[in-house]
Amino acid sequence: MTNNNSVDTLVKVRGVDKVFKRGSETVHVLGGLDLEIPSGEFLALMGPSGSGKSTLLNLIGGLDRPSEGTVEIGGNRIDKLSNRKLAGWRARHVGLVFQFYNLMPVLSAQKNVELPLLLTKLSKAERKRRAAIALDVVGLSHRSGHYPRQLSGGEQQRTGIARAIVTDPTLLLCDEPTGDLDRKSGDEILDLLQALNKEQGKTIIMVTHDIHAAARATRTLHLNKGQLSTEPVD
Repeated sequence: MTNNNSVDTLVKVRGVDKVFKRGSETVHVLGGLDLEIPSGEFLALMGPSGSGKSTLLNLIGGLDRPSEGTVEIGGNRIDKLSNRKLAGWRARHVGLVFQFYNLMPVLSAQKNVELPLLLTKLSKAERKRRAAIALDVVGLSHRSGHYPRQLSGGEQQRTGIARAIVTDPTLLLCDEPTGDLDRKSGDEILDLLQALNKEQGKTIIMVTHDIHAAARATRTLHLNKGQLSTEPVD
């Protein structure tokens, strides 16, 4: 019989420390941190600037490695993978959404969304088909030929989300996804993230400073002094 707990728990972070060197100074960002995230959860991470929210997001996404401790995603110890295997794992399992969109200005929305698929063996026609589906999911089929400069901030972020989901990733990691948007556009992005979570079962981890944004998540944790708590930081 399958252990349901092992199936349902997608992310397991155990005893994670993260230390950075700044000249002669040693900075401890995370200290002995533990975290479990079930599959299908929409988790908001809050905390003061410099508390390590983005660092934790990067560790879960395989963009960085812990100084100590373990990071397990879907039963895989990603902290033990070689750089080459880790890059391959990220390409298959992680979708990234950034505050400032990170779109290529010389590429159309369609071509921007296709970018992660260039790391696969898919044909040009199949890449185009999948990008079209992703743009349709975020409601931008009619803007597929437009360049970033021709899109509003909300449309650029929707394009960024389409790019993040085009590979059908296991995890969707969002770092301040509404931080550069007005309230109306931000609410539209949060509506989209909620729909991806509820209707498509996407597991989402969102770093945010915005209580309004965090309220859309199914759970909120607060990071301070290297540790997580369910209580806000004073």
